[in-house]
Amino acid sequence: MKKMHYLFALLMLVFSSFCFADEASPANNMVWLVTASALVFLMQAGFALLECGMSRSKNALNVVMKNYMDVCLGTLIFWAIGYGLMFGNNPSGFMGTDLFFMNDSDPASYGVLLFQTMFAATAVTIASGAMAERTRFDGYLVGALFITAVIYPIFGSWVWNADGWLAQMGFIDFAGSTVVHSVGAWTALAGIIILGPRLGRFDKHGKARELRGHNLSYVALGGFILWFGWFGFNGGSTLSATVDIGLINLNTQLAAAAGAAASMLFAVTMRRPILLTETVNGSIAGLVAITAGCATMLPAYAVLTGAIGGIICVLGSQLLLRMQLDDVVGAVSAHGFAGAWGTLAAGMFYKGNLFDTHLITVQLIGITACFIWTFCCALIMYFAIDLVMGLRAPSQHEQRGLDLSEHAEIGYPEFNAGNIAYTADRANNMGLRS
Repeated sequence: MKKMHYLFALLMLVFSSFCFADEASPANNMVWLVTASALVFLMQAGFALLECGMSRSKNALNVVMKNYMDVCLGTLIFWAIGYGLMFGNNPSGFMGTDLFFMNDSDPASYGVLLFQTMFAATAVTIASGAMAERTRFDGYLVGALFITAVIYPIFGSWVWNADGWLAQMGFIDFAGSTVVHSVGAWTALAGIIILGPRLGRFDKHGKARELRGHNLSYVALGGFILWFGWFGFNGGSTLSATVDIGLINLNTQLAAAAGAAASMLFAVTMRRPILLTETVNGSIAGLVAITAGCATMLPAYAVLTGAIGGIICVLGSQLLLRMQLDDVVGAVSAHGFAGAWGTLAAGMFYKGNLFDTHLITVQLIGITACFIWTFCCALIMYFAIDLVMGLRAPSQHEQRGLDLSEHAEIGYPEFNAGNIAYTADRANNMGLRS
């Protein structure tokens, strides 16, 4: 017990020194930035749980592996290439030309690199859930590397590099409704178009069949973790410990709650079942929507932004099903459609300058530029991957589950006793493809 008391006293000492330090001190700012980076990193666990829970048990391990490895490989490639393209000297307005392989720099730059690396990891992992249950692991990772190295940082340079052409126009995206979430969603959209739907997802008449996830408790827990991490995602985008964090994170909380509540009320109004998956995605859509304008919007408008985002998420998922596009976790609607709405809302509800036509026009230009750049690049990328090495898993592997065919492990061995022999054979022959 004494040790616990000493530990508690030490933590209180550190906390009090942080709280009562000079607000503008570089050390204080760095503590907040690194803490926010850790919160954003925890969002990877949230994505892994949510995506795993919405997938069937035979693919649970594969989903988690994709989330685990895209942050690992993405960290390395963003440090080597992506950060320079995004934040390096940008005389053209389109991409950076230095800061590659950052090694010897000033202390503040290291913290910014860490924080931005977590954002890059968030953008790339959005596609994982949408493309789940039928994507080859190696093909997915090649795509993740290209997104982190090229697609995401180049668009990010247009917005978050001071010399970027959208930044020069006054485009508003404080924490990344478009830069992070729409980029991730439009790559996911391209991916599910190239992949096609899962086996049995639609009948011969094009009507959607239910392929339910195996663990909705994981979905709820993943949603809570993502929500928690978002306080670092949005609040950390100040890059310093300022009083502005209060409004930013209050707006974040209000929008998330409004997104979930609106999706639930929409289901009641339409006399449809109140689904946990839709409700959780509604809160995520609210979070995505407020991310662009959380620092420049009053709380009442944050509630409105989040609520509309939640409804857009539900309607967007229904639209994709009508188009026979199989998004396992609803990533395109929650991150893409809600992200576009939130970016537009940031221009509409700008504090002190509501409904300014110039701001709204700039926002629309940025939203459109993001879609054209990201979707076109991702469509070409996934088509090339499919042509060269194969993007979709063979039908037999999809039926057995990608845990077996891609990793020679079983996430739930008690449910797969009949496949133990196949697992052993796969472990001895990792090159097996049909």
